[in-house]
Amino acid sequence: MSAPVVLVVEDDTLIRMDAVAMIEDGGYEVIEAIGADEAVILLETRSDIRVVFTDIEMPGSMDGLKLIHAIRQRWPPIVLIVASGRPQPAPADMPQDTVFLQKPYRAAQILEVLAGIK
Repeated sequence: MSAPVVLVVEDDTLIRMDAVAMIEDGGYEVIEAIGADEAVILLETRSDIRVVFTDIEMPGSMDGLKLIHAIRQRWPPIVLIVASGRPQPAPADMPQDTVFLQKPYRAAQILEVLAGIK
């Protein structure tokens, strides 16, 4: 079975490029979105996305928390990873089984989560 496709959603270009490089170096296929609206379009058009790794604070019609709730409702099997430089949101503010990573995160942290995906 091939490695899961990971969608990285991050509006900061340098942080997005760094996250993409970390995940690709781990052997995963990565696609990118600069915000939630673009992420939803990609999810609607690609059936191979198994993981969404998103920042919380983003401009646009929804932030990362609203995005992960929308994903959980429409695409329940997708694994959700959320990152932020701010304190972790309360568990009640995130869908069940969401993984939170504090920025700055390390490649090993992301790859450990991805390695646990069946």
